[in-house]
Amino acid sequence: MRHVLRPGLALLATGLLLATGRADEAAVRKAVTFYASFDEAVKGDFGGGDLDAGTRYPHPTEKGRFVFEKGADATVLKIAKGKGVAGGAFEATDVVPKNGWVYFPVKGNLAYKKDGWSGSVSVWCNTDPDRLIKAKFCDPVQITQRGYDNGALWFDFNDAKPRALRFGAFTARPAGQKAVAESDPKAPLVRLPEVGWKAGEWHHVVLTFRNLDTGKPDAATALYIDGKRVGEVKDQAIAMGWDVEKAGVYLSLGYVGLLDEFALFDRALTAEDVALLHKKPDLLAPLKRK
Repeated sequence: MRHVLRPGLALLATGLLLATGRADEAAVRKAVTFYASFDEAVKGDFGGGDLDAGTRYPHPTEKGRFVFEKGADATVLKIAKGKGVAGGAFEATDVVPKNGWVYFPVKGNLAYKKDGWSGSVSVWCNTDPDRLIKAKFCDPVQITQRGYDNGALWFDFNDAKPRALRFGAFTARPAGQKAVAESDPKAPLVRLPEVGWKAGEWHHVVLTFRNLDTGKPDAATALYIDGKRVGEVKDQAIAMGWDVEKAGVYLSLGYVGLLDEFALFDRALTAEDVALLHKKPDLLAPLKRK
């Protein structure tokens, strides 16, 4: 027997479907802890911490120390209005002089907790890793206090020819202890060989991570490119061990190209969340009005 839905029930069902769609979008926005549209300036639009960008430089005379300045170098970092995947975009025309690193503070902008936490990073990229990027290694995003192999979350384009894209989640380690080699099969890396991106194309990168800093081998990370999961690392003990006052969310390390719609979240996004963000690049834009 065929089942026929009466008009009133049909309208109700349609309304429920629309409400569900809105609820999904609302849930993704609710999980955001920091958002930068890069429509008007190199700064955040939404977050719980300092939204202004700063730049970290190596100390000119004291090795291992750094100098922090407000703002970003406008000679190489600017806003390309109307050229983003949605609105304007962050444009890096060259590396920052004096080995500068542009950053936003972790404090208040990322849901870090010393006894266990989860989160995600979402960003759109427009570059040609094999032609535009000249640095040996390039990290469009790196979140750390000490360095890439000592309590850090990042994705990079490596020194292979053609380049690979990699998502690393390297645990903090005691002074004097060596990090796991990136060539080690057990290294906490998800790899996408031979990226093959071209200038003028927009690609969506999402990093998810859960159960960091729990002290247990229950951490898991995953890399998504253009809405699809590339791979994961799981069942490891991964700890950032940050002093939250000193940790930073660094952007555009050696990067040349456009970045857009950058966001941090307080949970590991689901595959459905990632697909929604990929389908709707301007999904987080309403946060600008809050």
